[in-house]
Amino acid sequence: MLTIEEIRKEYESILLRLRDPELISDWEKFESLSKRKEFLEKIIEKEKEIKDIKNKIEENKTIISGKEDKELLTLAETENVQLIEKQKILEKELADLLSQSTHQNPALSEEKTELGEQAAIVEIRAGTGGEEAALFAADLFRMYLKYAQAQNWKQKILDSRPSELGGLKEIIFELRNGVVFSKMKYEGGVHRVQRIPKTEKGGRIHTSTVTVAVLPKPKKAQIKINPGDLKIDFYRASGPGGQYVNKRETAVRITHLPTGIMVTSQTERNQLQNRENALTILEAKLLEKKELEEIESFGQKRRSQIGWAKRAEKIRTYNFPQDRLTDHRVKKSWHNLEEILNGKLNSIIKTLEKNKT
Repeated sequence: MLTIEEIRKEYESILLRLRDPELISDWEKFESLSKRKEFLEKIIEKEKEIKDIKNKIEENKTIISGKEDKELLTLAETENVQLIEKQKILEKELADLLSQSTHQNPALSEEKTELGEQAAIVEIRAGTGGEEAALFAADLFRMYLKYAQAQNWKQKILDSRPSELGGLKEIIFELRNGVVFSKMKYEGGVHRVQRIPKTEKGGRIHTSTVTVAVLPKPKKAQIKINPGDLKIDFYRASGPGGQYVNKRETAVRITHLPTGIMVTSQTERNQLQNRENALTILEAKLLEKKELEEIESFGQKRRSQIGWAKRAEKIRTYNFPQDRLTDHRVKKSWHNLEEILNGKLNSIIKTLEKNKT
């Protein structure tokens, strides 16, 4: 079993190797090191969380020993009971991770699951409706995030473009660590919202649209990218109104020259992580292109089997005045939009799984 100190040394070593510009020519090694880095980060973060809890316990012990304020003393004692219990759970989780760190890399084995358990890349874009569409795109993102949390999936934002009023012009994120793709794949399509926007002074109902694409994250052998086919540019990350989020050129733009597909990432504060995020998006888009080409080649039979990423299909209407969600593919409606937008999607997804092929 590796020690925490050995984990830290390996992590620093991997960071140095990933900064080597020549590494991009060895795609498999780059991908393998990136996954190992993610796994080691889990261990380091877990160890830091335990250390923070220990510090908090010691602070509470100081309060308890002081015996100056009875109410504060009671609060400190109660909190310590909870913290000690949490510490035990985290230490067990850390021990499990350390045990795995020597024998295998869970980040790699995670990719060996079947398609249904495959990680998914979700892309949400504001469509017609201006700022209201961007606000609803943010609502959908929160809905999927809460649903993912209820499923114990892990989430990672790969790229995002916020709007002036707190909405999202676009956001791309990854969901993994469970039966993800088979549950999320039917969310792809055009989502229509009918409601009175916050920006509407006259109380009129507006109709806006948001496009969602759900792409399977490619397994290791599914997509091979020739580093020579990539044009990589770095630029300054920016936020709403053009203000700089970061004064250094940390944002990454990657263009796949053979297809012309261009992806970006600016969510992280370093080039390395943004490059990894952009490559993840590119792999998913190349797999999508490959699947769509297969649809054209094999015709209707393949089209009926694939059942995902139908970007242009209007799949759902969220009618706020009537507190109703209607899925047009199965011609079924559900009420209580507030609950649905808080991530309560189980009944909808189960209906789609039962009725869609």
